[in-house]
Amino acid sequence: MTDKHATLKVDGKEIDLPMYSGTTGPDVVDVRSLVQQGLFTYDPGFVSTAACESKITFIDGTNGVLLHRGYPIEQLAQHSDYLETCYLLIHGELPSSEELGHFKSMVKNHTMVHEQLNHFFNGFRRDAHPMAIMCGVVGALSAFYHDTMDSTDEKHREIAAFRLIAKMPTLAAMCYKYSIGQPFMYPRNDLDYAANFLYMMFGTPCEEFVVNPVLAKAMDKIFLLHADHEQNASTSTVRLAGSSGANVFACIASGIAALWGPAHGGANEAVLSMLMEIEDESRIPEFIERAKDKDDSFRLMGFGHRVYKNFDPRAKVMKESCDQVLQELGLEDDPLFKIARRLEQIALEDPYFVERKLYPNVDFYSGIILRAIGIPVSMFTVIFAMARTVGWYSHWNEMVSTDYRIGRPRQLYTGATKRDYPG
Repeated sequence: MTDKHATLKVDGKEIDLPMYSGTTGPDVVDVRSLVQQGLFTYDPGFVSTAACESKITFIDGTNGVLLHRGYPIEQLAQHSDYLETCYLLIHGELPSSEELGHFKSMVKNHTMVHEQLNHFFNGFRRDAHPMAIMCGVVGALSAFYHDTMDSTDEKHREIAAFRLIAKMPTLAAMCYKYSIGQPFMYPRNDLDYAANFLYMMFGTPCEEFVVNPVLAKAMDKIFLLHADHEQNASTSTVRLAGSSGANVFACIASGIAALWGPAHGGANEAVLSMLMEIEDESRIPEFIERAKDKDDSFRLMGFGHRVYKNFDPRAKVMKESCDQVLQELGLEDDPLFKIARRLEQIALEDPYFVERKLYPNVDFYSGIILRAIGIPVSMFTVIFAMARTVGWYSHWNEMVSTDYRIGRPRQLYTGATKRDYPG
């Protein structure tokens, strides 16, 4: 915090507004007192408004920086794994080997879901979108674990964290199995987090299924790189829902609903749709020209990022993982992936894209990896939700651990003024 001040002049009257400084990033102007002057700020999309104070994640989009509790995402991706990163996001510090062992053990002890929840799936059509099912079943967890939903109780919050992190892969795999008519696979606690998810996705009771360690490692990287991304639409939704005192499962379900939107969680799905639209390498020049035409509705998906104005720090890690997966599966010559390779090369060399810093982002590579592994496009956002659950929980936990207020945004009213009902 600092003792800086800003002055707002309204109709000749000066209003003094305090300014605060965080540990890093831009200063903020405290506008809370404006309501006493009969004024609100107008900021559609809240792109210039800090609605909370947080110690979890910091993003500097201009310089391509993403920090979790101060640790660069590149270093976490190289040295850590998803569950250790989960611990870091929740607790604020990296765990000791003993703490990490306990944390992973507790997650493994909560991987199964209540058997009655299995029957919940029967209420959905088999062709329902997996995200529709995921919204429903995650919200329904509150009906099964209502004994530990007191958000003011630190122990209850801790149990909720273990349940959410552990059960999300199980529920996600159940969504997929239900859609293809295969039996649910119970989790195997002898497998690590990512391998267990792939086992539940692709294993069957008919034969032994051995998880490829290269694919499991790539899956873990996808989870880690999507674990949190500061105050995005879904995280803000979770915080806003939580500010009313709603239970944590309902709050996470609200985050899933927000993530479902194509402008948020559907980016890697859009990458695959674009590659399928291009269809053949020979058509790439045509689509490149269309992408450069501002009057054409076609856009290259997976290039550039709304937040990162230079480069997405997660993309380099994801690219390395993508190369390893394609090589492991012998898919370097797959037509769709050859299109992706060519687009990647053009984006890194063509002056049009270089000048505008439209580099491949994390969604470009993660979409390719997921398809190579065999995960259908409809499941992409479900996997994103799985990974982001720990981020949502961490922000919810941070908020309810403090003296918070219920969210109540204001509006610029432009409707009719008071009028009488016609007699």
